[in-house]
Order: sequence, then structure tokens, then C-alpha cells
Amino acid sequence: MATPSGTARPLYIAGLVQGVALVVVAASSGVLRERASLSDPRYGLLFAPQMALAALGAFGSGTLRAADPHRLLVAGYAALGLAPLALLAALRCGGDAAFGLLLVATSLLGLAAGITAAALNAWPQALYPSRGEAAVVAMHAVMGLGLAGGPLLVSAALGLGWFEAAPLLISAACFAEAVVLRRIEPPPGLAGATSSPPRQRGPAATPASGVFRLFVAAAFLYGAAEATYANWAVLYLREEKGLTLGVATLALAAFWLALSAGRVTVFALLLRVPAERVFPVLPLLMAGASLLLPAASTPARALLLFALAGLGCSAIYPLVVGLACRALPLQVARVSALLYAALVSGIAGGSFLMGALRASVSFARLYRMAALAPALVLVAGTLALRSARSGGGGRCGSPGSG
Repeated sequence: MATPSGTARPLYIAGLVQGVALVVVAASSGVLRERASLSDPRYGLLFAPQMALAALGAFGSGTLRAADPHRLLVAGYAALGLAPLALLAALRCGGDAAFGLLLVATSLLGLAAGITAAALNAWPQALYPSRGEAAVVAMHAVMGLGLAGGPLLVSAALGLGWFEAAPLLISAACFAEAVVLRRIEPPPGLAGATSSPPRQRGPAATPASGVFRLFVAAAFLYGAAEATYANWAVLYLREEKGLTLGVATLALAAFWLALSAGRVTVFALLLRVPAERVFPVLPLLMAGASLLLPAASTPARALLLFALAGLGCSAIYPLVVGLACRALPLQVARVSALLYAALVSGIAGGSFLMGALRASVSFARLYRMAALAPALVLVAGTLALRSARSGGGGRCGSPGSG
């Protein structure tokens, strides 16, 4: 792809940096447990404000006409830069003060993710209007690489005996990206990329319909299942399986790397294979990974099983968004906002529930129980897929737009 107006390169680098920053708290969970004395319920609660502010930020930036995506993008990266500094400040405190500062860190991460979502999803399509779907998939693949790279960075810093170097580097990268993004020009086709498609014939489905409720249920349940891997992997492998902190962070990196690779692979498959054939495989992979995770007692098994979970997670949410938009082509902005809210609500709820139950239930048993969520995703998603296939409506979104 060419590079229109020098905008694409810094934009894709921004996606990579955001991926690294968003996983900094989860990747640092072992250190936080030791130095900040976090209980399981408190650790689970850390992600609630992150998910809530991500939903509110995305919904607000997508519905307020006065919101400037360019300014929100720059502000989002400034907020990302502050989050790792709040994490470091928490480690110098203790007790309630440390917990409060960690809540500030996750809140900043959530707000930043929410208010930058519109630009990071719409600008690639505006930069490459003839290859919009591939451009969006590339952005999310790059973000996935960042999510995988964050734990690797933390692991390397721990190996050098200087954990603080990782949050400091992440913070500096975010502030530098904010400066770069402030100087670039928004793509000329931005208005067309962010607005709803022109009115066209479509099914009678609305955000209040039973079909859309199935999509919402699938997004929520998927988010709850993803949280059991993304937010609890390090603590599970370190505390219950007795693996080293380095191995545990590598397993988390394997999850995100497999998720990113799986997203691109699924998109390539969708060019030739109907979504109805691809979708059922993904929740089955997630359920299988949950059932097998109690056997993650060696480094090799831990890496393999969390990679399997990442592969299963890869494209479920993007498929839900694309198919829901296809079913409701006249209400794209509202549908996208509600589905994103369902996703992050599921992530927050799943993470908190895991922490609340951990006091009386082992991680191994919790992972077996968590297999129910992707099984229900399969049921809700399959019903929604059938309804979307039988209905009319224009095409909206893409398999890689989530």
C-alpha cells in the first residue's frame, strides 16, 4: 500500500503503541500482587472502570457531532502516557492508596481506548478506500502485535531486574506518539469513513429486536470469556501452577500473538468461505482451551493452550459486529456502540466474577466452568447468523472491524 500524505505510517505505529499500553496492567499483575498486595477481588475490580470508560468514551465520540476525532486521538495518547506513570506511583505507595492509583491507571487506559476507537477504525478505511477492509484488518493485527509485545517487554524488564523500565518506556512512547499524531493531517475521506451509510433497503430489525439481542448476548458472553484468559493468565500460571513469572508473561504474550495471527487468517478465509462455516469453529476452540487449561502445568503446555485460546478469540467479536451491521444497515453507529458496550461490559463482568469466585474455587475449576460462556456464544451466534443470512440489507463493516 502507498502512504497517503504520510499519515498511514504514524497511524499504524499508534495502533502498535496502543496495544502495548493497554496490556500493561495485566502484564504487570505478578508484580502488582507482590508489591501492592492486591487481593483477587480487588484485582478483578481493577478492570471495571477501564471497561466502563472505554464504552462511554467510544459511545460519546461516536455520537457527539462536536467531537473532533483528530483531537480525541491526540488526547487519547496523552491519557495512555499517564496510565503507566500512575501504575509506577501505585507501587511506591501501599494499601488503599496503591489500589486507588491503579484504578486511575486502568481508568485512563479505558478512556483512551474509547475516545481513539473512532479514528483508529475509520482512518485506515479513508486512507485506502479501495482496500478498506484490508486496511482495518491490518490495524487490528498491528494492535494484536502490541498486545503480545507488552508482556514480552515486561518480561524483559523483569529479567534485567528493573521492572520500572517497561512502564517508563511505554509512557514515553505514548507521549511521543501524541506529538506525532498532533502534526499529521486527517485523511480527506474521513467524513465518509465515519458517517453512517446512505439510506437503503434493509430488514425490519432494530436494536430492540430479538435478532439484535442475540448479537448483544454473543458480544457480552465473548467478552466475559476473553477476560478469563487476558486478565488472569499470569496469576493462574504463577500462583496455581507454580510456573515462573517469565513463563506466565510469555503465555499471555502467546495468547495475544495467536489472537492477532488468527484474526488475519480468519479474514483470509472469509474471502472464500462463508462466515456461517467459519464462526462455529472459534467458540469451540475457546471452549476446548478452557477445558484443557487445567493441564497447563509445564511451560510448553501453558504456551500452547493460551495460544489455542487466543486463536479461538481472534475473530468472534469482529464477525458479530460485521453481521449485526449487515442485519441493521440503517443504524450502524448505534449498533456499533451498543455492541462495543456489550463487549466491554462482558470483559469487566468476567474479570470481576473470576476474582470474586477465586476465594472459594480453584483456577482450574473456574476455567472448566468458563467453557460454558463460549458454548453459549456458539448458540447465540449461530441463531443470529441464521437470522442475518435470511434477512436482506446492505453490507456494513467488515470481519476485521472489531
